[in-house]
Amino acid sequence: MGDIAFKFGRGPSRLSSRPKERAVFLDRDGVINEILFHQEMGVLETPFTADQFRLRKGVAGAIRQLNRLGLKIVVVSNQPGVAMRHFTRKTLDRITQKMKRELKRKGSYLDGVLYCLHHPTKGVGSLKKNCACRKPKPGLFYEAARWFNVDLKKSYLVGDSILDVQAGRRAGCTTFLLSHLKCDLCHLMAKRGIKPDYLVKGLAEVVKRIRRLERVSS
Repeated sequence: MGDIAFKFGRGPSRLSSRPKERAVFLDRDGVINEILFHQEMGVLETPFTADQFRLRKGVAGAIRQLNRLGLKIVVVSNQPGVAMRHFTRKTLDRITQKMKRELKRKGSYLDGVLYCLHHPTKGVGSLKKNCACRKPKPGLFYEAARWFNVDLKKSYLVGDSILDVQAGRRAGCTTFLLSHLKCDLCHLMAKRGIKPDYLVKGLAEVVKRIRRLERVSS
């Protein structure tokens, strides 16, 4: 998978003959964990260390309920901090392991995590590239669909940015936009002709809507 960082999962060769799965794709920063203000840089950004990683309130419970619906739960996240040398791949691994541990401790789990490590202009070495996996492009979704045998048109994306919604729509997913952080997004998205299927306040509302949608489609 080249420079896509991939965590766990069984692999496409073992899943190709099985019925298609449905999935909930989750952005990471701002959806699963808190976004941090890095004072030295003056920006809101992803955690740069495992110690900085904090689950958002209610996230583990919401993911646990999605687990019980029988949906694959897959993180799809741009993590250009590796390309920009804000942190190393080893640190990213530690952050991922902490995320898994904290969710497991609260009775929930992820089926997989896919990260795009590239940045088109600020990356270093091979990670400086205009790739097919960085959202708003849908490459991470296609890779996850192949790996987990997922039907993207029957799956869902939950994000908190324009890039998430664009990528989810391009992949054919039903899209949810969390409005808890970026309340100015709606105006900007309207100007660009971008519209999520659902605007929600948090993952608890996502769970309720997906339950209804799953009942309708069953």
